[in-house]
Amino acid sequence: MTEWHSERDRVRRFRVIVGVVAVSLVIFGGVAGALMLVGTPGRTAERAEEARHQAAKESVARAERRMDTFVSAWRRGKWDAAGQYTDSPASAASLLASLHRNLAPKPFSIDVGRASASTVTKSERKAGARAAYVMPFTVKMKVPRVGAYTYESKARIVQTAARDVVHFEPSMVHPALKVGQTLAVARMSTRGSILDSKGDVLAAATLVGDVDSNGKGTTGLQKRYNKQLAGPGSGSAYLISITDRETGRAVRPLRTPDAKLGADVHTTIDPDVQRAAAKALDLVSKPAAIVAVKPSTGDILAAANSPAGYNRAFIGQYPPGSTFKVITSAALLKSGLRPSDALECPRYEWVYGYRFTNQNEFVLPDGSTFRDAFAHSCNTAFIGAHKRLDDSSLAKTASAFGIGGVWDTGTSTYDGSVPVNTDVLDRSAAMIGQGRDLASPLVMASVAGTVKNGKFVQPRLVPGAVRHPYQAPESLDPGVVTDLRSMMRSVVTDGAGDALRGLPGRPHAKTGTAEYGNASPRRTHAWMIGYQEDSDIAWAVLIEDGGSGGSDAGPVAAAFLKNLTVKRPS
Repeated sequence: MTEWHSERDRVRRFRVIVGVVAVSLVIFGGVAGALMLVGTPGRTAERAEEARHQAAKESVARAERRMDTFVSAWRRGKWDAAGQYTDSPASAASLLASLHRNLAPKPFSIDVGRASASTVTKSERKAGARAAYVMPFTVKMKVPRVGAYTYESKARIVQTAARDVVHFEPSMVHPALKVGQTLAVARMSTRGSILDSKGDVLAAATLVGDVDSNGKGTTGLQKRYNKQLAGPGSGSAYLISITDRETGRAVRPLRTPDAKLGADVHTTIDPDVQRAAAKALDLVSKPAAIVAVKPSTGDILAAANSPAGYNRAFIGQYPPGSTFKVITSAALLKSGLRPSDALECPRYEWVYGYRFTNQNEFVLPDGSTFRDAFAHSCNTAFIGAHKRLDDSSLAKTASAFGIGGVWDTGTSTYDGSVPVNTDVLDRSAAMIGQGRDLASPLVMASVAGTVKNGKFVQPRLVPGAVRHPYQAPESLDPGVVTDLRSMMRSVVTDGAGDALRGLPGRPHAKTGTAEYGNASPRRTHAWMIGYQEDSDIAWAVLIEDGGSGGSDAGPVAAAFLKNLTVKRPS
């Protein structure tokens, strides 16, 4: 090879090497440039997270600024300005002005805590809300004639694209306030209050009872819990009170460090259910009662008496009449009788020379079943089945419904009595809730509740006072419970409970017409008991000397259930 060729090859090799290096640099530079332009995936996510974090911080800061401006205006007595920072300017300004006019607090301060994120509600989102925050705050004041008073509350800040607002409701200004209420100084009894399940003063005169001129409880819960209600104080004192804005009436006192108040008594009464029951009794001119319970817990939701004074709802002792057929049916079902089994319903049934009959001496057609007899409340059909039971059957079955035990409810109650039968005649009368069977409306509401719940749960009115709730010694077979539920529904759809037909909640019921006394013709109490399939409530209606369960107690029960569905205006 010549030197010239050798040199030429070296040049070629050098050019190849330089070309490869150049291409590599171009490729590397392109990749590096691309990475410089778009960034690494990890860095992009990091920057997005930083942006979100910064936006959240700014959102919190906005909420805190809005709260600060609202509180500043409130603290300085600028009620209209404070109201403008809320979603209800006029209402907020009016309540703040009322509170300060009534209390005249001096000094007065508000310490605001840190914001915490809250879930935006559906209605807020509909209105364009993007975020919501809860702001805790503490109010400190000194009130003439009362002294120092401190309380804690929370405000809700709602953010939209347009503005941030403080959501106004009375409970934001003070957690105990409701619509139509304010705070004021009043000379009030230092005695504790009897409260409903919502924490308001219980509106049920018969349950609450009376206090004499010396401040001592004489009847009802006032008497039973006199020591607790009276507390260490005596007489009255100037106190900050929840006050009705329209009437100026002091509703109940608020506790302050210097006030020596008695302890409140908390009951399970639901004010809406109690109101529905009391309103339904307006239809009745004779003595009557309605009781409602929550089957799953035993909470007594309502106990209305008309006229007020005698608590027939809890301590009245009445023959339950055909409402007791729920218990008799449980015994018959346990004996093997099925709802679809044939059960004759003749005009009369004779037992040891004593004639039993049905109301107005009705009969059911041939081929009628146990279900039919229950739905139409046929006495003769039930008495005709007396041979399926022995003298202890009804007492034993009644015990599975809690009857005959000693109930620890937190108040005085009559807990029912179903004695062991002494002979066939006694048993026959007991099968239709007559003879020696006795119950109160509370007991019969609990009977319906036991069917709804599947087992007995002892009723209770003052949970804090219940130490030993009664436990039923017997339990109901699940199959028996299923059949009872089906049969109680038939009372409404096909039988004597037609007053409830078509009402919402799929009511289940049993009517009762209970004879009492020695008059001729015999006088009767009217009963209806039942429960709602779609809600956790069972009930009993009793009208003394009221006629028929279906035609007289039925419409009152229907009115009660309709009242439950009517919403109160806010």
